[in-house]
Amino acid sequence: MSTPQALLKAMFSAAIEAAQPSHCVPPHLPPVPKGRLIVIGAGKASAAMAQAVEQHWPGPLSGLVVTRYGYAVPCQRIEIAEAAHPVPDAAGMDAARRILALVSNLSPDDTVLCLISGGGSSLLALPLDGVTLEDKQALNRALLVSGANIGEMNCVRRHLSAIKGGRLAAACYPAKVVTLAISDVPGDKLGDIASGPTVGDATTCADALAIVRRYGIVLPDSIRAVLESGRGESVKPEDPRLANTHTTLIATPQMALEAAAGVARAAGVTPYILGDSLEGEAREVGKVMAGMAQQAARRGQPFAAPCVLLSGGETTVTVRGTGRGGRNVEFLLALGIALDGEANVFALAGDTDGVDGQEDIAGAVLAPDTLQRAWSLGIKPRDSLDDNDGHGFFQALGDAVITGPTLTNVNDFRAVLVTASH
Repeated sequence: MSTPQALLKAMFSAAIEAAQPSHCVPPHLPPVPKGRLIVIGAGKASAAMAQAVEQHWPGPLSGLVVTRYGYAVPCQRIEIAEAAHPVPDAAGMDAARRILALVSNLSPDDTVLCLISGGGSSLLALPLDGVTLEDKQALNRALLVSGANIGEMNCVRRHLSAIKGGRLAAACYPAKVVTLAISDVPGDKLGDIASGPTVGDATTCADALAIVRRYGIVLPDSIRAVLESGRGESVKPEDPRLANTHTTLIATPQMALEAAAGVARAAGVTPYILGDSLEGEAREVGKVMAGMAQQAARRGQPFAAPCVLLSGGETTVTVRGTGRGGRNVEFLLALGIALDGEANVFALAGDTDGVDGQEDIAGAVLAPDTLQRAWSLGIKPRDSLDDNDGHGFFQALGDAVITGPTLTNVNDFRAVLVTASH
């Protein structure tokens, strides 16, 4: 590789490629059923997953999947709907309603193939009776800036939905349900991928209320009534309607990190995967990672240079400033401030779906001269961090990483590269 930045970008590209539906869907297709095959799904990768099904399925099929605006790909037999992410809209609600209608009145001879990936929680939005879309939108916005992790957010969402938390699988009964999932959540917890529409849910309305209280979120009366009454209870794992369901993880953050590690090895850099499910405030994770990188650069401990520290998962940003958030750029800015121009340390952080937070920017790259270049432009790095303006900071330097829609999503990718001293 010509530069450290080029190597980092090549690793990021490999991570994204490892999770492409075109090669991770076909090996997991179910047997041809006696009855019909109905294809449904939701997520940023669902349209590309549907396309892969069409290209490799030997028999007739029909269906409907919903993906993020701009993430549609051409399909002949499966309808592709588009809706909003990360805050749901009426298009997502309409698609969810139509998907439920598609799987009603099925027989035991039918198979439902459900294609699930990250982003499905907001794309497959169908509030319970008594809860309005506006109520759910307001709650979603509050959750996104609260500092709650993805598991906590999805617990609340599951108990306000007419389709998540196992309800979609229950609606398919007595048909067989085969779910192919691309994981974007820490620990690959099935109930958290798109809030688990085809997976039984052991959490309760009381758990959802506790999360809301923990983060001081003010609930609309309609939502509070659903949770306090228990009317939002999800479908539990032992429910007999879920007996003929099966879920397979076809792409995960770990697979993406291993693909990136292969690129590093080929370039003569030793990779160390620190974890595929790191969580916490993005800026705090950045400080910790800076300390590890400095020890490697200065002491050769615990890893000798040249090496790259790889990690995945989903950090959080508690937005207190006027910036646009973005957990990967917040991580990277905090990392850069803590490194303070440390020689031989470079980094890239990005979301594998191409969208960091609410921006159509995947992430950014950091170099030893990043802070110095910012100061020369009159940009104060600590002020940018305090204002949660990582996107503005890296865009001003020309260091944003823009991939466009990647058509997959295995969550965040972080690579901290320590080069050999010369």
